[in-house]
Amino acid sequence: MKFKPYLSLLALPMAISTAYAADTPDGPTITISGFGTAALTRASTDDAEFARVIQIAGVKTTAKTGPDSNFGIQATAKMNDWLSLTAQGLVRKQITDEFGAELSWAFAKFKASDNLSFRVGRMGLPVYMISDYLNVGYSNTYLRPPVEMYSQVNLERVDGIDAIYQTSFGENTFTSQVALGKSETKSAGNSYTAKFNTIAGVNLLLENGPFTVRFGHIYTKFSVDDSAPLNAVVGGLTQFGFVSQANSIKVHDNKATFTSLGLGIDWKNILVQSEYGKRKSESLSLPDTSSWYTMFGYRMGKFTPYFTHASVKQDSPRTVAGLPTTGPLAGLTAGANIFASLAPIQTSNSIGLRWDFNKSADLKLQFDRFSPENGSGTFINAKPTFQGPVNVFAAAIDFVF
Repeated sequence: MKFKPYLSLLALPMAISTAYAADTPDGPTITISGFGTAALTRASTDDAEFARVIQIAGVKTTAKTGPDSNFGIQATAKMNDWLSLTAQGLVRKQITDEFGAELSWAFAKFKASDNLSFRVGRMGLPVYMISDYLNVGYSNTYLRPPVEMYSQVNLERVDGIDAIYQTSFGENTFTSQVALGKSETKSAGNSYTAKFNTIAGVNLLLENGPFTVRFGHIYTKFSVDDSAPLNAVVGGLTQFGFVSQANSIKVHDNKATFTSLGLGIDWKNILVQSEYGKRKSESLSLPDTSSWYTMFGYRMGKFTPYFTHASVKQDSPRTVAGLPTTGPLAGLTAGANIFASLAPIQTSNSIGLRWDFNKSADLKLQFDRFSPENGSGTFINAKPTFQGPVNVFAAAIDFVF
């Protein structure tokens, strides 16, 4: 399985093979395909849980299927030469501790010319290099995207419109994508809803043979109105006259951006994939961060060993300045500082092996060593005694049909 350039994945059904297609003279051509990952994951500690983004529960020392398993199915109806309809459903563990189904994509695609197309509906948001196939394990060399990078923006889709323009010059292929819309996401446990009423994104991709360079930028204006803990702290600070400090952590029509740069190389047997991302926000409750990772792989027939190093750090202050640290308001200060220090600080090293034992399935084994600093990092439900590093081991079978 070679590294899949992002460009070829903008047009569905991506790396998924066709399982069923109906083509009648008087009706649309319908294609049904799917993907899935069956995985077991365990960690080396009972003091915290390893989980993916937006999951409310993860794994400790008892192996579970939840963090890395999913199943998706997709249907595309080609109505004519210029119009097609696509829907994708996904089953996975997310904001509750149960497997649940969600409508990932549901859009109409209009082909204006050989170079330009438009999509309207619910689509993947081009946040990262692999956003369009983030949940298709078979399309990725590693078992899971590095959590340090892929926890910075947990929006995976946008309801709106996008335009994709593609052209070639020399041996180069250039693709540009512009997306506009809105979205919302629930927190783990449904304790609050983050509303992104304005989203604008641009995604630029240049391919030349085995080399891929990608630039992305997302702008949004977002609000959180129903978080009881946040409202209590903001209300308390305002009541005692700390208005500017309250405004610094409240989340209401705040602007935020995420800018990323990616590089992919699939040259002979050598695989390299790397991304750097920077998040900025007007609210200290969504701290500024910098994150990156680099993966190296080497293909040896059907086997691909790989190594990944990833890191994330917080750039904005982890405390709210100007608040009392002693006295009766010290508890309120501690509450404000919790929101200002929500970003993880963590590095990880991962080694893994991919075995393509079938033309549409692979087996992966991955060992991660996570080193959180100044907190629990990306781990959840941590006990006060928790400290790293933590080892995580996972085995998975990815398949497409």
